[in-house]
Amino acid sequence: MRTGRGTVSVVAGLVLLTLAAVGYVLPPAFDPPPLKADPAFQTIPVQPAEELRPVAANHRFRQEEISVAAEGQRLEGTLRIPETPGRHPAMVFVSGSGNGSRTEFTPQAEFLSRAGVVTIAFDKRTIGYNFRDRDFALLADDALRMVEYLRTRPEVDPARIGVWGVSEGGWVVPIAAAKSSSVGFIVLVSSPNVSPLRQVAWALNEQLLRLRAPIGARDLLTRGMGAVGFNFLRYDAMPALSRITQPVLAFYGTTDPSIPFVESTRALVTALGSTGNDDYTIRFMAEGDHAMRIHGGDFTSGYLDTMANWILGLPGTARPAVHMAGATPVQRFEASDVPAAPWYAGGTMLGLTICLAAVGYVAGPVAAMVGRLRHRHQTVAETNARLWPPIRRRLSRMAWTSLGLLVSVVAFITLLVLFSVNQAGAWPAVLAGWLVVRLLAVLMLIQEVTAVAAYVSALREGLRPSRRQYVTVGGALGGTGLLMVAAAYYGLFSFPW
Repeated sequence: MRTGRGTVSVVAGLVLLTLAAVGYVLPPAFDPPPLKADPAFQTIPVQPAEELRPVAANHRFRQEEISVAAEGQRLEGTLRIPETPGRHPAMVFVSGSGNGSRTEFTPQAEFLSRAGVVTIAFDKRTIGYNFRDRDFALLADDALRMVEYLRTRPEVDPARIGVWGVSEGGWVVPIAAAKSSSVGFIVLVSSPNVSPLRQVAWALNEQLLRLRAPIGARDLLTRGMGAVGFNFLRYDAMPALSRITQPVLAFYGTTDPSIPFVESTRALVTALGSTGNDDYTIRFMAEGDHAMRIHGGDFTSGYLDTMANWILGLPGTARPAVHMAGATPVQRFEASDVPAAPWYAGGTMLGLTICLAAVGYVAGPVAAMVGRLRHRHQTVAETNARLWPPIRRRLSRMAWTSLGLLVSVVAFITLLVLFSVNQAGAWPAVLAGWLVVRLLAVLMLIQEVTAVAAYVSALREGLRPSRRQYVTVGGALGGTGLLMVAAAYYGLFSFPW
């Protein structure tokens, strides 16, 4: 007696509703509220004209390759020295996340050197820094080693040596400044000043809104972030910021999709105010992106001149007439934290789930191979020979669908990362990718229900499973069941889609 299609449809619908409810009931939930308007950021004055005065960046400079000993390795860098007499102010560039090649700073370093500033750009360390483990204090020590090297150079004014940091460097530079009085000033570019996890979550939400991605895509990624156990993601920037006593120049671009610039500015002002440091200058650059460029091209107007005028004018420029000036920044949503995943949804449990599912899928073929080796001439009952092959084909298709779902999720996340850099024409591809992920998840569910129904019907018709067939059915259905629960937690069955 076979199970009717109507019954199978009802069961599949009930299972779908149950799994959809899992995505709503289980934490963590991430829904950043709109950022309340702050009058202080709605009445920002224009930038003073003297800061934008064109800099005569026409001096000759010489270039030297340097190698400085650091913890566990040597740091390779490029030193640029203006060929003008006397001692000069100097600055060390600290990169953002990633490999951190010194070549990314070449345009800024050459401009400053032509303007009369000694610069060092160096390659980020490769030992002690990777995707999972990031020690910001170790990176700060690297920057301080470059500062101490500059103090040995006769061309450098030791009282005017600064450290410049972009993005992730905004967590590194304050540590260096708080740690050493040899740092005379700091320049922060797109400095988050909130925890890395809050910054990434805010950027993710902002990018997905720009890509017109469904809300479910955000839930998938933020729940994945909550399951990641990287300690550096919850780094608190405020203690280091609160110990800065040096003059600070901070730049934020008004089109930066990567950091919550309004809240970052608030955090910086609050931290400096807690120690009475009034020597800070914050400038919002119109059309500036995360690297102070316009759509990844030329630097935003006034950025290089403002920086050079400020550095060359120290200490007189340390305390400006207005602390905040420039274009009006607009931040739509708060930088909300992503709650840590509960124990049953952490990265370890997810990895264990995938491993158990994989074991379940290969258990059947392995059992069959072992059975053939042990009982090569074993006869198969006629009923089993008739009823078992359709079930085996269903289980095989289900295993391949599950594998396709895992691959499609990884590909979809990769797609989002790539399109976060270049968003032109991206939203149709994002919607199509999300549709593929959701359809594969639903197909996996339907295959699970129909496979169970077919197996039950076969048992009623006289199927007498062997031990290896029990292993095959249990492994495939159990493995798919585990993946379905995991997919439900990550919102692949939730509504709206």
